[in-house]
Amino acid sequence: MSIQAINPASFDLTAIKDRQQKAWSSGDYAIVGVTLQIVGETLCEAVDLRSGQRVLDVAAGNGNATLAAARRFAEVTSTDYVGPLLERGRERAAADRLPVAFREADAEALPFADASFDVVLSTFGVMFTPNQQQAANELIRVCRPGGKIGLANWTPESFIGQLFKTIGKHLPPPFGVQSPALWGDISHLNSLFGTKASVAAQSRNFVFRYRSPEHWLEIFRGYYGPVVKAFEALDAAAGAALEADIDALLEKFNIADDGTLVVPSEYLEVVITRNG
Repeated sequence: MSIQAINPASFDLTAIKDRQQKAWSSGDYAIVGVTLQIVGETLCEAVDLRSGQRVLDVAAGNGNATLAAARRFAEVTSTDYVGPLLERGRERAAADRLPVAFREADAEALPFADASFDVVLSTFGVMFTPNQQQAANELIRVCRPGGKIGLANWTPESFIGQLFKTIGKHLPPPFGVQSPALWGDISHLNSLFGTKASVAAQSRNFVFRYRSPEHWLEIFRGYYGPVVKAFEALDAAAGAALEADIDALLEKFNIADDGTLVVPSEYLEVVITRNG
């Protein structure tokens, strides 16, 4: 993949971030997010999480990695810039009687001191920041030397990566915004984290399992912010064209032959170790 550097100063990051925040606040991402819990569990294993470690979950959504880390008796702080999603995480932690601190925070300006955490996690979260380099810098900054950063990022060629591409075909992203799926490219991660850390990654699949392709579209169209906002922004004809392209994408990736939907989507499981 060809990756071009973008100068964030050349476009309005504040306006873009405001749009993104409104997108993720629309619908109810927690309806989708809760199905991804297994990713948080495997990521905690990938970073070899230990009890008592100080853990920060960045762009935590409704708390999949947060809960996984708390179940391993870590001291967890869960952050997101969408308050209602943190509330869903808070409800889940209370139901499981897990002690977790919750705090609204921007992944590009984390309100924590340098080297505050032993482990920093993000599952399908920090990859959506508009200023990717700044977000990477913040992950490194709050992680202690020798500590680990664990990420789960959709790859460009994955089902979700292709969903982003399909939406972009009908509703082009703002000028200057790089695809979030670049975080699923190892060479891009190396460029983001540079000489400050060592990056290791392996390919994994999360499998979406729904009653049918129609059921998947119903859920994502109703609750997954980027899809919700895409359809809201299009007129009836353009919306129908987007729906047809998504239907084709679902047909391409669906491996079920019984009317249900079973769609593997590749993601990169990343373990970054901050240099001492």
